[in-house]
Amino acid sequence: MNGKKLGWGILATGWIAELFTQDLISSGLKVAAVGSRHLEKASAFAEHFGIPKAHGSYEDLVADPEVDIIYIATPHPQHVDAALLALDAGKHVLVEKPFTLNALEARQIVDRAYAGKRVVLEAMWTRFLPHMKRIHEIIDAGTLGTLRSLSAEHRQFLPTDPKHRLNALELGGGALLDLGIYPISFAFDILGAPRSVQATARFKETGVDAEVATVMEHRDGAISTTASALDCAGPNTAVIYGSKARIEIASVWYSPTSFRVIDHKGDVLEEFAETVSGRGMQFQAFEMERLIRSGTSSEVMAPEDTVAIMETLDAIRKQIGLVYPSENVVG
Repeated sequence: MNGKKLGWGILATGWIAELFTQDLISSGLKVAAVGSRHLEKASAFAEHFGIPKAHGSYEDLVADPEVDIIYIATPHPQHVDAALLALDAGKHVLVEKPFTLNALEARQIVDRAYAGKRVVLEAMWTRFLPHMKRIHEIIDAGTLGTLRSLSAEHRQFLPTDPKHRLNALELGGGALLDLGIYPISFAFDILGAPRSVQATARFKETGVDAEVATVMEHRDGAISTTASALDCAGPNTAVIYGSKARIEIASVWYSPTSFRVIDHKGDVLEEFAETVSGRGMQFQAFEMERLIRSGTSSEVMAPEDTVAIMETLDAIRKQIGLVYPSENVVG
């Protein structure tokens, strides 16, 4: 594929697909086709973005010879079937987060990708943003000293309609998978996989979790605390604490933003701010294409990390008693 532009296929046409497609096009990447279960939706999406082909089924999209990478933007209960469909068609896959409903499904996708020698990547776009890259450089340089703890939240006031996807248990709705995935993945990224997890939650009448809080212990005794809610807005900031200094990440911490490095005396050691075009979702696309051309797995968002994160989400759900109707077993 050297010298040839890789073709992206957009599987599903919702809001997140629109945002990602705009960033792809604005960054000069090739969007070859879009697919939906309804041809009229695919056609309208294609016309809006100037995409050459519109397919009225996911099967037709993954069979398109102009498509090399499938971006899966369905609701997450449908991720596993869509990803396996694309992988079986020989395509590489970028799967929106949360990657799946549970770790069992995540493992299915990752193993299928390994078997077919295809790249699979979770679309945790935050990890690929410039401010996150710089944060890792600062930590690796020892500026913070020994990492002590991390706190992060993701609170939004989202639609209250009981029929909305976010409030429907059968569609995997709730705060944990849609919002909590961000700070929990962040804790993994900075402190590594947790050794222990404690979680508590508040529920809505529909059965979905309205708010989830976690306390996790990581390597060397470091602690992370996270809080996520879908019925109350928050500042959505994050802090990484070390023995020598801390990093305060401004709102909204999981999107392109700024941060400050502050030492134990209160002196500002560094202020970071960088303008990013669009929403910033193009950086994960750049990584995806690099991985395909190099034939490697991502060190920033490794497939095994994705499975491990889903295992932690399973453990949290077991503690708070959250089971989705499509599952026979949790954890």
